Amino acid sequence: MTSAPTRTRSVRLFQTAPHACGYYPDRQAQDLLLDPWETQLGDAYSMAVAAGFRRSGGQVYRPRCENCRACRPMRLPLGEFRPNRSQRRCWQRNADLELIDEVTQPTAEHFALFKRYLGARHRGGGMDQGDSSDFEAFTCSHFSDTRFLELRHQGQLLAVAVTDVLPDALSAVYTCFDPDQSARALGTLAILRQIDWGRAQGKRFLYLGFLIEGHPKMAYKARFRPAEWLQSEGWRPYRPPAE
Repeated sequence: MTSAPTRTRSVRLFQTAPHACGYYPDRQAQDLLLDPWETQLGDAYSMAVAAGFRRSGGQVYRPRCENCRACRPMRLPLGEFRPNRSQRRCWQRNADLELIDEVTQPTAEHFALFKRYLGARHRGGGMDQGDSSDFEAFTCSHFSDTRFLELRHQGQLLAVAVTDVLPDALSAVYTCFDPDQSARALGTLAILRQIDWGRAQGKRFLYLGFLIEGHPKMAYKARFRPAEWLQSEGWRPYRPPAE
């Protein structure tokens, strides 16, 4: 890892060495990384998210690749979001699910669901080889206010949306769900429930991580509108290429 001279207030930034891209196997990726050992990282975290950074475990990062700008940070202004017809149907179809919002630590039940989800959706990606301590390291940090938002049907856990609570926003860290419940569209529902919960908490934005236009694993984010994505001149309304 090579050090970069840039600073975010008192928190140092590093740039990682080139590594394999997780989205395009023929590309190399690099990230900007906030100093994970910095004691003031918690104070800078919400500002970093607003600047396009994302959390994975104790690392707060943003892609900065030499020859690629495919990853664009995306957020939803919660006061402006309007569900489309498909999303309204998804909400109605899942009216029988209960949202549990007070869980702040991962559980064995979460990990079991995570393993099932990876086995069905991301087998061989590397994460499916980890144990429960790896799952905790991936979802938790010492500086974030994290909730494990659970969606349950008659007590059965169907989905978990790992969500960081920021002063004026929520950040969607990771979601996993029951692969046998595909008819429920639980990935879509998790975002809809995060939107609804964020509004109830008085938050302004839901940060969805990175949008990669045209990528089959990331295109779903473009269906939530209106949205904003981060450009060189700041946050701007997102419009798909066809518009």
